Amino acid sequence: MFEIKRRDTVSVNIGGVMVGSKHPIVVQSMTNTDTADAKGTASQIIELAFAGSEIVRITVNNQDAARAVPEIKERIADAGYPVPIVGDFHYNGHILLREFPEAARALAKYRINPGNVGVGKKHDDNFKTMIEVAKEFDRPVRIGVNWGSLDQQKVVRMMDENTRLPVPRSANEIMIDAMLESAIQSAEMAQEYGLRSDQIIISTKISNAPMLWVVYRRLAALCNYPLHLGLTEAGMGMKGIAASSVALAPLLADGIGDTIRVSLTPEPRGSRTLEVEAAKQILQAAGSRVFSPQVTACPGCGRTTSTLFQELAMNIQSDLDKNMPVWKKQYPGVENLTVAVMGCVVNGPGESKHADIGISLPGTGEEPRAPVYRDGELVTTLKGPHIASEFMQMVQTYIEGRFGQARGQ
Repeated sequence: MFEIKRRDTVSVNIGGVMVGSKHPIVVQSMTNTDTADAKGTASQIIELAFAGSEIVRITVNNQDAARAVPEIKERIADAGYPVPIVGDFHYNGHILLREFPEAARALAKYRINPGNVGVGKKHDDNFKTMIEVAKEFDRPVRIGVNWGSLDQQKVVRMMDENTRLPVPRSANEIMIDAMLESAIQSAEMAQEYGLRSDQIIISTKISNAPMLWVVYRRLAALCNYPLHLGLTEAGMGMKGIAASSVALAPLLADGIGDTIRVSLTPEPRGSRTLEVEAAKQILQAAGSRVFSPQVTACPGCGRTTSTLFQELAMNIQSDLDKNMPVWKKQYPGVENLTVAVMGCVVNGPGESKHADIGISLPGTGEEPRAPVYRDGELVTTLKGPHIASEFMQMVQTYIEGRFGQARGQ
């Protein structure tokens, strides 16, 4: 796999998950349950962890939520999914962390929004209290700046200064400056209060992709803290996935980003796990990580009027995804498998040769023959009504033969 040179940062330990430096980029997600419902929140965390989320953030917004945190941690551990839990604090985090030390201890990291910790002297005092708790329990923090909740005093001051310039800059440029100043000053303040540099992660989230590129590229040049990437309020479904992909891919290509979250709005009563799957697919498509085998399939055209290749590609990908939780343990390295399912002779043989195992199905007007390639070599040609089931059995046999050997080495 082509490797992208990652930005050099310190490493941060989040409940046993290492973030930054040369460690793999970590997938994060967030629950949308009422945290006070410990059973429901734990259930959703388990669902997210099973889908591949390596860190899960929960809202800690009141006493009932804080009180539930230890039980949530115990429930997910008992279920066999002890994923690190991050507490998301706004407005009253300094109170809750002091009032509920068991919650502070149970959380693996605290997310602090500098724009929501108070105004003036209260801002510094409240922020200091949260940092002191992080020091007491040896917990890292994320300084999470969001353009929707910036310190308005800071923004107004910078806007006023801008209007006095001979050539004022745009409002968006000032907004980016304010976000960067808030993030860097907060991180420096945290260190002044005694937090180590390897206990700090920064994010500067915006819902505009081009602005996100600018702010993170500038942020990466200003510090060596690990950076959490995400397009905030990305939206629903395809729109949210496309927007997040456009926002994150250029930064990942620049080697920027140590953790990511795809902030999708789920459909009513829809699964929260879509944001985890989207994050994994973005990282895999960018060449940053490999999570599961990938099926290469052509889009189809007038040459491929049969739906056989579409159904076969869908069934194989579904079968691979369904079996991955077990196969990862049985067949080490199986996530690197590539399968090609092509619909005609134009690119079929070539793509099949590039894959670990591939099939070129007959297109419109072609002979009802399907050559199968394994490790670049033609091994057989399938014919008849059972091509799909025969090829799927060949994929299973290939996995057992190649990756089953890796387990015994």
